[in-house]
Amino acid sequence: MLGSTSERLVELVDVTASDGLRLDGALHLPPVDSPPQLPIDAALVLHGTGSNFYGSRFLAAIAERIVGRGAAALVVNTRGHDQIGSALVRNADGTTGSRTIGSAYEFVDECRLDVAAWLACLADRGAQRIAIIGHSLGAVKTIYAATYEVPANGVALIAISPPRLSYSHFAASVRGPGFLEEVATAEAHVAAGRPQELMSIRFPLPYVITAESYLDKYGPTERYNLLKLVDRLPLPTLFTFGSQEIQQGIAFREFPDELAKARDAGVNLKTAVIAGGDHHYTGVQGALLDTIERWVRHLSN
Repeated sequence: MLGSTSERLVELVDVTASDGLRLDGALHLPPVDSPPQLPIDAALVLHGTGSNFYGSRFLAAIAERIVGRGAAALVVNTRGHDQIGSALVRNADGTTGSRTIGSAYEFVDECRLDVAAWLACLADRGAQRIAIIGHSLGAVKTIYAATYEVPANGVALIAISPPRLSYSHFAASVRGPGFLEEVATAEAHVAAGRPQELMSIRFPLPYVITAESYLDKYGPTERYNLLKLVDRLPLPTLFTFGSQEIQQGIAFREFPDELAKARDAGVNLKTAVIAGGDHHYTGVQGALLDTIERWVRHLSN
């Protein structure tokens, strides 16, 4: 069991992914005398687009609930943290350098390296039963990484408000024309040899992103469309959505029902819709955390 000596402790930690990139996070530990109330030793918590491990009150609330139930919570950065930044890279020859990272530059596929490094960190600390929790794009990463490499100590996946990253769905939506214009602009930059040209985009949300990263996330290959992955889920999985974001967000509309329909009959998948919830569950975070806790408790049944 992971725990601190007497009272709740937050420890700053870092890992180096297999490609040499350094990542930082915070390990929240319960007191060692805190009785475990959940069938997990720890939870790995991933942020969404442009966020980070230290600036999200939403992720802090998740960590607080987990620690309050006697388990550790490791809230971490992926290489998509913040919008644009620089990270230390340790090269194979022992030298160090830096790399431009952030949501503007990331390729979602590389999240597999980040998740693997953080899971190894928890395993080194003695965690044998780990729940992986992600919010927004972090939820997509949670599912994507686990379907490509089953976590050795993983017992559950919790995807909080993952967007539907689907070119065909976006193109057919009421905002389709504007979306297709942005895709065409990104494709033109790549074709002209400018894959890292920064674009100020409006769909699906306003932010700055390189042409190649935009196509990676939202392009025609639909590599991260969870509807294509749900029949490969290796662990019990909970998807949650807020009722407001389903009504108002193109990336979420009808998504919970379609996830349930797309799964294979043998897949242990549950979807839950939190009444009144927006993308950050403003005003209903308690209801979300209660839903997650009840589902996690049933893992041991």
